[in-house]
Amino acid sequence: MSDDHDESTLGRIETEVALLMRFGEATRRATGTAEHRVLDRAAYVILRHLDNAGPQNVSALAAQLNLDGSTVTRQVSALQRDGLIVRAPDPTDGRGTVISPTAAGLQRMAAVQTARTRLYGDMLADWSDEDRATLATLLGRLNQALVSRNRRR
Repeated sequence: MSDDHDESTLGRIETEVALLMRFGEATRRATGTAEHRVLDRAAYVILRHLDNAGPQNVSALAAQLNLDGSTVTRQVSALQRDGLIVRAPDPTDGRGTVISPTAAGLQRMAAVQTARTRLYGDMLADWSDEDRATLATLLGRLNQALVSRNRRR
């Protein structure tokens, strides 16, 4: 592949990712259903991670989400205040705590996930199953590349 062609492709990717983030945020704000608004983006991501990975301490959670520990601490405090997570003694380190989602937290997370899945189903209704699967695979690879790059820094 020539350098000019590669630069052109990378420029298209950069533009499409920028638009994806912009349009994704605009879609989230414009969606009128209550299910989309029961959690903010940070709370949703934390609850999804805890649901998938199990209880975590704040530093492990911050590392997995590539965030500063103080940022995660603030977000976790808000989730705890809202009754969406609980803290318990860390079984591997008696001085620390681990965070777990509550039933209410999981319920809200599931409501947002269901609403988002339905929204994407509507938007991609005329895509083939193969195209949807390809998109999911490529987005997963892109996210993994972003995580890998950020961890090297």
